[in-house]
Amino acid sequence: MTAHVELTTGRSCCRARSSNRVVFMTTALLTDHYELTMIRAAMRADTAFRRSIFELFPRRLPEGRRYGVVAGVGRMLDALEEFTFDDETVDWLLEKDVVNEELATWLRDYRFTGNMWGYPEGEMYFPGAPLLRVEGSFAEACVLETLLLSIYNHDSAIASAASRMTAMAEGRPCIEMGSRRAQEQAAVAAARAAYVAGFASSSNLEAGKRWGVPTGGTAAHSFTLLHDSEEEAFKAQLAALGEETTLLVDTYDLEEAVRTGVRLTEGRLGAIRLDSGDHAIVARQMRDLLDDLGATETKIIVTSDLDEWQIAALRGAPVDGFGVGTSVVTGSGHPTCGFVYKLVARGDSDAADAQLYPVAKKSANKNTVGGRKFAMRRFDERGVAEAEIVGIGTPPTGDHNDRQLMVPLVQDGEVVGREPIEAARERHEKSRAELPVAALRVSRGEPSIPTIILNSEGDEAYNPYLHSVIPRNI
Repeated sequence: MTAHVELTTGRSCCRARSSNRVVFMTTALLTDHYELTMIRAAMRADTAFRRSIFELFPRRLPEGRRYGVVAGVGRMLDALEEFTFDDETVDWLLEKDVVNEELATWLRDYRFTGNMWGYPEGEMYFPGAPLLRVEGSFAEACVLETLLLSIYNHDSAIASAASRMTAMAEGRPCIEMGSRRAQEQAAVAAARAAYVAGFASSSNLEAGKRWGVPTGGTAAHSFTLLHDSEEEAFKAQLAALGEETTLLVDTYDLEEAVRTGVRLTEGRLGAIRLDSGDHAIVARQMRDLLDDLGATETKIIVTSDLDEWQIAALRGAPVDGFGVGTSVVTGSGHPTCGFVYKLVARGDSDAADAQLYPVAKKSANKNTVGGRKFAMRRFDERGVAEAEIVGIGTPPTGDHNDRQLMVPLVQDGEVVGREPIEAARERHEKSRAELPVAALRVSRGEPSIPTIILNSEGDEAYNPYLHSVIPRNI
């Protein structure tokens, strides 16, 4: 059952919902100033309500990456529903001369009434892919640009890094614990994105409450230092959390701490955490010690500035789980995906059935391809991904095992694409498993499959790495 709670702050209102739904105040000002000045000028020119198509897409992958992961779709849909301009917000915009009275009147009644199609959350992506297509009037689609980009760029960067980490972990759990290394709300979003990409849990409680991400945690070094001895600290933790807890064992003497933990639990200790030293060497030493003490079921968790390369280096070590902080919440060196949001087609009038014409930029190194796009992934007979096929004007056709990638997210302003976060998590696992083996190498490389863009006749019209041709048809 969904619970509704009305909360008012001044003249703004937010809705608190259960069922893994986020709580937002109005998201209308999570945008750039020029989104509104463009609409203001377009209204004066009588072009603001021309039928338009915008697309959000990556020009390239971060350098050296072989694939990316789409994340943030669920967050975007919730934010879209809260994207309204209350009186207080509009009055402030008028006061600052960002909008005039005509635009202010339109904003007071703003609700997105158009359509959105896009890649579902957890899906892999490659250069040139139309991750999100937004259709509506120029004004109602333009004003969403910053909100859409900020969510998709952040969450997909986190999920793409997290996916590399969980791939290197080879089934061993990864724990997201980077909240203290990120802005407080970004930390919540990062925990969600990491979970989509296979992380087992997060230290962030708000991510658990808001999105249903499993949470966990035990104790830091300060807890041990608080007590007169390490044994007293361990006794207190075991009394409160039980023998299945994880003891942090490297505050003082590592070996002595392990012996103490095993003795206090008579060999039934759930896990130890190693937060310093050469993990490969220390993990082997502690595994031998645990086994010698009869604690053969006690697990070893390692933490301390891990990333995908360090996790890969530990694949042969007796490590049972990885705690990752800074690296995952910062995208492991690539905190944004570089997605862009561009107008690709516009109508010749405001009519809903107005004929659409492709439009495109010709800027050096920033050219775009006009026309409405559709995407399909092509697979070989073994079910391994071969290429990302993007059709202009019409969906590309495939054979029995090819997959159309874009799904309806919003129809006539109503959200239709919301799904449980577990569905996105399962999709990520399945989609990643379909990639060529080379995609899962942690070393630098080119995108693991090419992107081929076709025109409406089915001929290659554009390849992001070779050339670009502006198509004649949508």
